[in-house]
Amino acid sequence: MDMLVDPEWVAERLDEEGVRVVDVREAWEYDGIGHLPGAVSVPFDAFRSADEGEAGMLPGAAAFADLMGEAGVRREDHVVAYDDTHGVFAARLLVTCELYGHPREKLHLLNGDYSAWSREQEVSREAPEVAEANYDAAFVEDGPLVGIDVVAAAIDDPDAVIVDTREEGEFDAGHIPSAVRLDWLELVDEASRGLKSDDELRALLEERGVVPEKRVVLYCNTARRISHTYVALRHLGYEDLAFYEGSLTEWEREGRDLVTE
Repeated sequence: MDMLVDPEWVAERLDEEGVRVVDVREAWEYDGIGHLPGAVSVPFDAFRSADEGEAGMLPGAAAFADLMGEAGVRREDHVVAYDDTHGVFAARLLVTCELYGHPREKLHLLNGDYSAWSREQEVSREAPEVAEANYDAAFVEDGPLVGIDVVAAAIDDPDAVIVDTREEGEFDAGHIPSAVRLDWLELVDEASRGLKSDDELRALLEERGVVPEKRVVLYCNTARRISHTYVALRHLGYEDLAFYEGSLTEWEREGRDLVTE
C-alpha cells in the first residue's frame, strides 16, 4: 500500500474500522479551525524530544507508545497523517511510527494538507470519542535510521548520495561534504499543496543525481524536513534510504567537517 494517499481515498475510509486519521497541527488549530471528520489530535511537539529518545529528536519508545495509545491508535491500524504545511510535520509522525515498529504498509500521508482538503471536503470541529488503546512501540535497530559514522562513510562512496533537504542559504552556509541540495519544498506542487506528479519528481531527482540505484542518505537540521523527502522517495519506490536522525545538529556538535559555498 502506497505511503501517499489522495483525499478521495481518505474520504471513503473516514469511518472505517482499522483506519485512524491523525492531525499533527497545534491543538488550537485542531479545535478552532477544524479538522478532518473523526481525526484525532497528536500535536507535532508531543512526539519530539531533544533528550529523551534513542537518537536526535525521537521521543523515546515508552513515551511514544503512551501518546499513540491515548489517541486510540493501535499498531495494526492504518495511520493517515496530515498537517497544514504540505505534509512535512505529518511525515515526521509517520517516520517516527516506522522507527518504532509500525508496519510501513500501514502508514500513509494525505497528499495535500488541511487547506487543500477543506476546499473540497467536509470538515468538523467535534473531537471524536476514542477508547484508549495499547500501542506497542519498540525502537527498530535495523530500520532506516543511521548514525554519524555511516553518513561519514557515504561521503566518498560512489554508490551513495547524501541529500541535504534544507534551503539554499542554509546549504551554502555549511553542508556535509559531497552532499547535493534538494530543498524539500521543491517536491511540492503549490496549487495542490501536495507532491508534484511522479514524472516531475523523477525528473528533478535524476537531475540532482538522486537515483534509485544509489543509497540515498537524507539529512537536514533536526530530521523534520527529511521526513517529507523520505515519504516522497518511498512513494516513488526507492528502497535503499538512510535516515540520519542526528542531522546537522549532531554533525556540527561532533565537530565534523562542513563545506561552505
